[in-house]
Amino acid sequence: MSSRINACNKLLARIFFSITMFFTFYTFGQTPDVFRIEYMLMPDNSANVETSRIKLVLNVPLAVRDKKDYVVLGAEYNRYNFEVPDNLFPNADDINKFHVVDVNLAYMYKLSENWRLVGVVTPRWSSNFVEELQQEDFNVNLTAGAYKNIKDVEKPYILVMGLSYNGTSPIDVPLPFLYFEKRFHKNWSYVLGAPKSGMKYFTKKGHFFQTELFLDGYYVNIQNNILLPGNNLSTDVSSTALLLTLGYQYKITKDMSVYLIGGHSLFQNGVLRDQERNDIFTLNDEAGLYFRTGFRIGI
Repeated sequence: MSSRINACNKLLARIFFSITMFFTFYTFGQTPDVFRIEYMLMPDNSANVETSRIKLVLNVPLAVRDKKDYVVLGAEYNRYNFEVPDNLFPNADDINKFHVVDVNLAYMYKLSENWRLVGVVTPRWSSNFVEELQQEDFNVNLTAGAYKNIKDVEKPYILVMGLSYNGTSPIDVPLPFLYFEKRFHKNWSYVLGAPKSGMKYFTKKGHFFQTELFLDGYYVNIQNNILLPGNNLSTDVSSTALLLTLGYQYKITKDMSVYLIGGHSLFQNGVLRDQERNDIFTLNDEAGLYFRTGFRIGI
């Protein structure tokens, strides 16, 4: 039974890490972020593990081709604080902090009045950075997709689809993704897809409520590889969580907003991995609370 659960967790992790890059530009309100600062907390659970994250996002869109297309130059920084019991294994302090740095290079091409094509190249450095930069800290993610945004109709909708390749995925081929959001009522819309699905409720005064089922996680290189019992050597750490949340957003202006999200993980799978990316040590497989808050400026 546990092997089936591990296989399911690995599949979900692969799907999540394969399509995250495209949604770098599509967040809470499904619009591109020019700037975002965010704090996330998963408090101590029954495994005595606490995770927090600080996220910074900056994207600069540059109009080209008579303002029909956009080149987007951006960056994203995530710092994870991962607190585990000190006696869990030797050198546990080496995985207390993880850093993920992305440089996003995107081109948005206007194919027609409703369709846009998007290509994203994302060099990434992810590591605990206890030493100088290493070759293993670096990988590249590639994403190509198309989206259709129908606004001026009674029931507007957004359709996003494409292929994404992730340099850390065990599956060495691009994987497909799909996202569909439709406003079926003046105050309600639904979202179907991966890594998130949910419902949204809108008000006239800039208040916005949302419930989501989504995947979150990371995959990071470990400098100074960790030697575990049984002579197993861990070179990477990864975490995948399936989360159910309820969120609130307030629009300060048309493009500026603050938000607060709370919920609970339905499952978690935080593990140390070997060089072949096999799970060799479980850090956290217990569900727990989840909170996220932030400020964003969109286009």
